[in-house]
Amino acid sequence: MDVPTILTAFILTALAGLSTGIGSLIAFVAHRTNKKFLCFSLGLSAGVMIYVSFMEMMPSAKEELVSAFGDRMGILYLLLAFLGGMGLITLIDFLVPESGNPHEIHGVEDMDKKDPLHRVGFVVALSIAIHNFPEGIATFTTALGSLEVAIPISIAIAIHNIPEGIAISVPIYHSTGNRKKAFVYSFLSGLAEPVGALMAYLFLMPFWTSSVNGIILAVVSGIMVFISLDELLPSAEKYGEHHISIAGLVAGMAVMGFSLFLFA
Repeated sequence: MDVPTILTAFILTALAGLSTGIGSLIAFVAHRTNKKFLCFSLGLSAGVMIYVSFMEMMPSAKEELVSAFGDRMGILYLLLAFLGGMGLITLIDFLVPESGNPHEIHGVEDMDKKDPLHRVGFVVALSIAIHNFPEGIATFTTALGSLEVAIPISIAIAIHNIPEGIAISVPIYHSTGNRKKAFVYSFLSGLAEPVGALMAYLFLMPFWTSSVNGIILAVVSGIMVFISLDELLPSAEKYGEHHISIAGLVAGMAVMGFSLFLFA
């Protein structure tokens, strides 16, 4: 793997992760949450992730695993890796304390509320950092294989991280009364993604083969489908704009499909 490809993968992962800082800035600058925009954006991200998982990454993973292990065992390893990716992110969800659930929706107008239930700041920041770790692995390993796929995924994850930045900033502001600290913790939580990329580089790159690449693609597909179904779409629903989020979902699939077609 050449150095420019690895550096590009790190840069994409870092940009996607640090977009939590954008969410934090929105929380401090905006007066109200643009729910329609957030619903559409979350649906768009889910559409990109679901489409690329099933239409690009899983077929590529199947091709490499079948080539390495034969038809029957290759498909078995594909299925196990896909479900393993879902199992990994499910385990992370299980280990995160419920009080710091990063799926809890916050609007920027919550900055003006003094609800003690929001005073869970550092736990929320830590929880989202833990969730961002496998996303960093997913973005990094995808970028190593195909920039045409990795760039839309990076954008989708960055969009996904913007509401998380709001979700971190609101409770930290309420727990400390310090806007600067709320922004810093929101920004730093995004560093978990480049850290995930670094771990992938250190522990996966020395053993990188076509079969390992196939397994990683399937695992990443499982992670992204789970994130879409468990985080993105439910979050959009909580903003109360169902049809707009579905329109975003369809638009995300269309954008991803046409981009893959144009760069094929």
